[in-house]
Amino acid sequence: MLQTPNLEKPLDEEMPDVETSTDAYAQRFSGEVGKWLLSVQEETTLDLLKSRGFLRILDVGGGHGQLIRGFLDQGHHVTILGSAACCCARVQAFVDDQRCHFLHGNLLELPFSDREFDVVTSYRLLSHMQNWTKFVEEICRVAKHAVLVDYADTHSFNCLTPWLFSIKKKIEGNTRHYHCFKKEELMQAFESHGFTLQNRCPEFFLPMAIHRVLKFPTLSRVLEKGFRTLGLTDSWGSPVIMKLIRDEV
Repeated sequence: MLQTPNLEKPLDEEMPDVETSTDAYAQRFSGEVGKWLLSVQEETTLDLLKSRGFLRILDVGGGHGQLIRGFLDQGHHVTILGSAACCCARVQAFVDDQRCHFLHGNLLELPFSDREFDVVTSYRLLSHMQNWTKFVEEICRVAKHAVLVDYADTHSFNCLTPWLFSIKKKIEGNTRHYHCFKKEELMQAFESHGFTLQNRCPEFFLPMAIHRVLKFPTLSRVLEKGFRTLGLTDSWGSPVIMKLIRDEV
């Protein structure tokens, strides 16, 4: 039976994935626009992993279920870690069918050995971690070859967040405050744990909230293709998927 998270959690624990693992959060990616947004994320992610063959993947905070189907279709062995047992709800069917594993534990003290997984992924999480440097340390510790994370970049429309947050919240309903990063500060954090940036892939030039308002995925595809061709997405796009690889010793 799924448990509800203990809100009286220790001060050294963080649980932002409890919200992203809910059906309410998944509604932000419902409909044809939502499917398109997730397809861009999935295609980018699988492309970054395609040269590695079959992998042992740890998806930290992956209870949202946005990556699991793509990973399994590629034959990867997947473990999902959530901060609470309730984070399993949206991936329970895969667990019941023994197609993946789910564990819950402290996101700042991952319950795994050093370099236990070939690749560690974590999406919809880093920008909501207060102690994000400790989180980076932990996902690097358990990754043998590579880490993939997504984040909100300051060099994008996110720079307007302090002024436009109320509008974004009205559009999306359950928007949370989040931390935006400079590429350099993230690279420095990962480099301190022996990981170097290999790929940086901005997903969209326009904020996803704009595409949700348009409700016209065909138009969104055309617009984003044009922005990418002009180089605007590479320079100003967000969210960004980063692939970092362990330095060879």
